[in-house]
Amino acid sequence: MSKEVLEKLKGKKEAYRMWKKGLATWEEYRDVVRECRDAMRKAKAHLELNVARDVKDNKKGFFKYISSKRKTRENVGPLLNEVGALVTEDTEKVELLNAAFASAFTAKASPQETQTLEVGEKVWRKEDLPLLKEDKDVIARLLSIIFERSWRAGEVPENGRKANVTLAFKKGKKEDPGNYKPVSLTSIPGKVMEQLILDVISKHVEEKKVIGSGQHGFTKGK
Repeated sequence: MSKEVLEKLKGKKEAYRMWKKGLATWEEYRDVVRECRDAMRKAKAHLELNVARDVKDNKKGFFKYISSKRKTRENVGPLLNEVGALVTEDTEKVELLNAAFASAFTAKASPQETQTLEVGEKVWRKEDLPLLKEDKDVIARLLSIIFERSWRAGEVPENGRKANVTLAFKKGKKEDPGNYKPVSLTSIPGKVMEQLILDVISKHVEEKKVIGSGQHGFTKGK
């Protein structure tokens, strides 16, 4: 951790102490928190860029860093199977969750379940893009080459079709596999390309009046 980040963290603690004592306003404390958060994001982006740049000379360090980021804590406890027995083995829990997810996809949806999505809806969070934003001068050219080749070939790169699936608890009993939903985490560059394509298609559709006035689903402002 850099000296600058340590100073920001120290300042954040001090600002919190001042705010709790009534010697600083909430707005002042909030501004310090934001500065600290931005400094940490920039430091992380800088670290990851250096790790990527040095991969040829330090492959061990690169894969060690990747492995450290892939470690996740267990967030799903015992689950109830079809006969009401609690399952604790990871492999069995995976099978139960997979069966629950498959049934959700195969079930027939009623008209009431249809939802309207807004064209142009963001497919990533702001905090997902620090590396791309901080090092755009280095990464933009490389990504443009990949995007251009993918567009001309009409194919999505293999890595762009892969996703890490994590679980999100909805509500109800945590032992019920049906109370979890899968969330696919795809690559951020892939999401950037998706948004670029969406913007071009949306602009063409709007300018050429392709969609009639009676269409409401997947249309902006309706």
